[in-house]
Amino acid sequence: MELELRHLRVLCAIADAGSVSRAASDLGYSQPAMSTQLRRIERYFGQALFDRGATGVRLTQYGLEVVAQARDVLAGAAAIGCRPAAGATGCRRTLRVAATNSPVLSGLVSRVRARLPDVSLAVSSVYSSARIVELLEQGALDAAVAADYPGMELKHADTVTHRGIVTEPTFVALSSRHRLGQQAQVSLADLAGEAWFLTPDDGAGWPGVFYTACAAAGFSPVAVHEFLGDQAQLQSMIADGLGVSVVQATLRPIPDVVIRPLVGTPLWCRYVLAWRPDAVAGDVAETLFQSAASAYRELAGRSPHLRAWAARTWSAGGA
Repeated sequence: MELELRHLRVLCAIADAGSVSRAASDLGYSQPAMSTQLRRIERYFGQALFDRGATGVRLTQYGLEVVAQARDVLAGAAAIGCRPAAGATGCRRTLRVAATNSPVLSGLVSRVRARLPDVSLAVSSVYSSARIVELLEQGALDAAVAADYPGMELKHADTVTHRGIVTEPTFVALSSRHRLGQQAQVSLADLAGEAWFLTPDDGAGWPGVFYTACAAAGFSPVAVHEFLGDQAQLQSMIADGLGVSVVQATLRPIPDVVIRPLVGTPLWCRYVLAWRPDAVAGDVAETLFQSAASAYRELAGRSPHLRAWAARTWSAGGA
C-alpha cells in the first residue's frame, strides 16, 4: 500500500473523534470499511497507532508522532496553489485568539491549522478570563479559550457568545515523598497545614472557589504563595517538598511529583470557547470548538490519574 492523503485524513479523523465508528460517520464510511482502512494503515507503519478500549481508541506514543506529522502534511497540501484574490494581500485570514492557562491550546492550534488551512491564528496568552471577556467585547479579540466555575458561569455582552468545552475536576499535586503521596485520593482537610502555591485572581472566581472549599473542609490555609509562571519550576518546588498546589487534571507530572484527586471532588473548573459571532463564522466557530474538545480528549487519554479517577467515579455511579 502507498500512503496517500486520504489515509492521513482517516488517522486524524479517528484521533479527533476518539472512536472508529464516530470517525466513520464523520467521513461517510461504514464502520467495517474504516476499521479495515485503519488495519491497512497500521500495517504500513508496522505497529499500532491506537490503543483500543471499551469506550473508544486513543493514540499510542508512536501514533501521537504520526498524527502530528499527518496534520502538518495535510495543512501543507491544502495550501498548495493558494493564490491571493485580486486586491488582497494574501490567501489566509487572520483570527485573533487568546487563551487563559488552558491545556488545550496547543492541540487546538494544530488541529485548526490542519482543518482550516486558509485561516491563520494570531495567538496570545491572557491569564484573566475577565480580561478575555473585555477584549472580546472591545473587538480586540475574535475568539478565546477562557475558564469559569460551576455556579459562576462566564458573563459577557450580547456581542459575545460562549460554549462549554469541558468541566473537569481539580486535582492536587504533591511531592511523591509527601505523607499522603501514596494514597489514591486525598482529602482537602488533610492538607490544612500545608503551604499552598496558588495562581492569582483570574476575574472569574478563582481563588475564591478554593477558599470556599477550604472553609467547607473546616480550615483556612496557613501559608499561600502566589505563583504564575513556569509549570516546570512550580513542579520542581513541589517535588522538593516546599508546598502543594491544586492543578489541572491533565497536568503531566515530573519525576518526584504525584497528581491526586480530591475526595468528594470539591473543586471543578470549566473551559469555555468564547467568540464574537460578527467576526467568526458559524462553521469556523464549530471547528474551533471541535478542535478544542478533541485536544482535551487526547490530553485526558494520556493522563493516567484522570483516567483512574474517571473509572472509580463511573464504577461508583458518579457523573
